[in-house]
Amino acid sequence: MTSQNVVVAITGASGSIYAVRLISVLLAANRTVHLVTSGAAGQVMRRELECDFPAVSAGESAWRAALQKIQQSPIALKWGFDTKQASTPFDPNAGILKVHGIGDYSAGIASGSFLTAGMVICPCSMGTLSAIATGGSTNLIHRAADVHLKERRPLVLVPRETPLSVIQLENMTRVSQAGATVLPSMPGFYHQPQSVADLVDFVVARICDHLHVPHTLMQRWGEA
Repeated sequence: MTSQNVVVAITGASGSIYAVRLISVLLAANRTVHLVTSGAAGQVMRRELECDFPAVSAGESAWRAALQKIQQSPIALKWGFDTKQASTPFDPNAGILKVHGIGDYSAGIASGSFLTAGMVICPCSMGTLSAIATGGSTNLIHRAADVHLKERRPLVLVPRETPLSVIQLENMTRVSQAGATVLPSMPGFYHQPQSVADLVDFVVARICDHLHVPHTLMQRWGEA
């Protein structure tokens, strides 16, 4: 039986809204989402979305409420997520959300014997990329990524940095050669986006494709 567990890590790069939307879509698809956030991710979230993450110990209901609040915030509404709520409403009861502390190596996702369908680091900071490229498992995000590489499971890294240095490009090459998918948060425009939300959904759709999660987030090339 294919595992429905998906690991989602949020690190301190710009693009918090991609992660929020991705988690909501995965939950709506009845996946069990194992979420890990870095300290810098919380700072970026506060800056970009004017919202805070709950404490790890707050429990699933508090985190679900926070996700819903973010997508209904003035910033999200300005970006067009009100129309997304109409077409793909946030379901407070769909899926399962489990939140792990970044230093919690007792979490199942720290071991290869814990089965998952894949892992996404969205957004992926250049520091996190470097740690994965060099095998430096100094926290649960790094360790879980290392596990997915060694177990040959899908690992999707979503960087947003621009421009890119030679060091960063070489790190992307190394993780790609090791089996990861580097999926920059670069939206297409052939689907005629009408809002920021449409651009966000394009990237989230491509992530879901690589996790084999069905969705109707965008109009694909060649579709009428």
